[in-house]
Amino acid sequence: MSTIVSSSTGRRGQDHFQPEATLDPQEQRRLRGHLEQVDFTAFAANCEVLRKTLGHTDIGKFQRLAAAGAHARAQWVAAALAISESSVSPTPAQIQQLNVLRRSFEELTQAYEAMRRMVERGYLNFPAKP
Repeated sequence: MSTIVSSSTGRRGQDHFQPEATLDPQEQRRLRGHLEQVDFTAFAANCEVLRKTLGHTDIGKFQRLAAAGAHARAQWVAAALAISESSVSPTPAQIQQLNVLRRSFEELTQAYEAMRRMVERGYLNFPAKP
């Protein structure tokens, strides 16, 4: 049996095939070939689904998503500052609202990073600068 260490920014390890020492070189090559087929199949599926779902990708989409994240961050921090203006402890409702605002910011940030990875990995076409 072989070992595969896979990675994604923050969530997984690295994407490198590491065969067990017990496999002979021919079996390692055969396994690598199978894994390349698996990787290509996943790549092709990602391209097809993401391009159909997200359509044409351009700098405007990135800019809008980044601006939405910036607004969400500003709302979250502004709410925290407003709470801190009072000399009393925050109420559970205020903390809950901060939680909602922070999660909104984090979700938008993660979506931006996901879209960036889609372009980086070639799942989405991104036009060259004119």
